Amino acid sequence: MRSKMAALFLLLVLVLVLLLFLQRFSSSSYRPPPHRPASHRTGPARPGSSEGDGLQYGVMFDAGSTGTRVHVFRFRMENQGFPSLDRETFRAIKPGLSAYADDPQKCSAGIMALLDLARSVVPPSQWTRTPVVLKATAGLRLLPGDKAEQLLDQVRALFRESPFLSAEDGVSIMDGTDEGISAWITINFLTGGLQGPDRPTVGMLDLGGGSTQITFSPRHEKTIQMSPTDDIRSFQMFNRTHTVYTHRYTHTGTHRHTPSTHTGTHTIYTH
Repeated sequence: MRSKMAALFLLLVLVLVLLLFLQRFSSSSYRPPPHRPASHRTGPARPGSSEGDGLQYGVMFDAGSTGTRVHVFRFRMENQGFPSLDRETFRAIKPGLSAYADDPQKCSAGIMALLDLARSVVPPSQWTRTPVVLKATAGLRLLPGDKAEQLLDQVRALFRESPFLSAEDGVSIMDGTDEGISAWITINFLTGGLQGPDRPTVGMLDLGGGSTQITFSPRHEKTIQMSPTDDIRSFQMFNRTHTVYTHRYTHTGTHRHTPSTHTGTHTIYTH
């Protein structure tokens, strides 16, 4: 059960990462790089076309230690450009990217097969406006830096040759930073808390094995003023600025003695 919950949490974080890229690529200031092969150019969907009207696709690769998985998400763009998850297509292959550490080019066949799946799901008229992103986890973290980077460079090259939108920072290793904020955004996206200023948000309590992290959006300015500056973070999402309190409490996870989770080690002002 715990492993299933961890997999679900990772999937939600991947959705969040893809949403951030969708937000970047859909901004009026973004211009796609001119690197598309001629055979892949199809032209973006026109605003009035029935095939692409109100829909946005995203391709997310999850490169784990035992395999690589692709998630092709379809989002329906609601009022004021807010997306809702409409459909997901999934496929996995083995082994993971780290198995090709000594010969990075051998990972190409598997990545290309997953890109072919994405092309079969995303309408051709949407290819040039669909971001493709890969986030690697534990397997690549354990490799020496140069070997991991060579694998990522190989994937970047394949993404550049694909018909989809790609960016250099779209292929990287997840380092675990800002996990609390990522989880808070993901949960509030799914519960509708990010859809407008009149929608209430929910707090997030992540009880891990060795620590617990709490993240919430304070209701009162006093919370922000009296909290340590390192615990207050502000960011922009869907044309709104959000300010959250986030703090990780060490030695209070499920692997520690139960009484320790009830011992206050840091002041939190009511929100």
